Amino acid sequence: MPKSPSDSPSDPGPTETADRLLSPAELEAALREIGARRYHNLHPFHRLLHDGKLDKDQVRAWALNRYYYQAMIPVKDATLLARLPEANLRRIWRQRIVDHDGDHEGDGGIERWLKLAEGVGFARDYVLSTKGILSATRFSVEAYVHFVAERSLLEAIASSLTEMFSPTIISERVSGMLKNYDFITRDTLAYFDKRLTQAPRDADFALDYVKRHAVTPEQQAQALDALRFKCSVLWTQLDALYFAYVAPGMVPPDAWRPGEGLRAGEGA
Repeated sequence: MPKSPSDSPSDPGPTETADRLLSPAELEAALREIGARRYHNLHPFHRLLHDGKLDKDQVRAWALNRYYYQAMIPVKDATLLARLPEANLRRIWRQRIVDHDGDHEGDGGIERWLKLAEGVGFARDYVLSTKGILSATRFSVEAYVHFVAERSLLEAIASSLTEMFSPTIISERVSGMLKNYDFITRDTLAYFDKRLTQAPRDADFALDYVKRHAVTPEQQAQALDALRFKCSVLWTQLDALYFAYVAPGMVPPDAWRPGEGLRAGEGA
């Protein structure tokens, strides 16, 4: 039995930035250390998913709940885009919205995630409705959107820096799922193909911005805390999945249950 999700890794707080200003290289190292300790590739649910230890309905629950996060990313990015003061910054950031929403109907990351959900058996309309997602999924994702809208621009951009770590989890996820689940195909996981180039591009821009604009110990502490917050957003979503669908008898009354919302003819 894996560790309980409540045993999540921790890292020191931002006290190291209270006494002195870190160099840009030291700040980057501190940001990367947060990912090494707190990124959700370490979560027990991810380990079960990667290692082929989940059943089909547990994989379905992951695909359904993760859709809400994917669908709200361009909403988050549009919120941030509206706050950017310079046209050159807006031109760069708006590419994130195009990546997820696409240039036309049937294009983009959200569409590819819908294909993933359909690939594990869901009816598209059910996924789009978000009826069956866990309340904790909704609360976590919407907390992220509010964070980006309400905190400083530096903190909003720093919160996106989990993308520094995403190529690792993507490669683990794709290889593990293709190896361990006979109902998963490479076409099912097509969403992740483009993210292997999109995420590093976006992370490079955000990291450069943070290193250039976090110029006081207080600002550096804010940037570090923003990344911690985003790691918690991702970790909490997997906590919810673990306790609802891995721990027995914990599915909330308003959440998806196996057999609901599937395409005609889809069984276990």
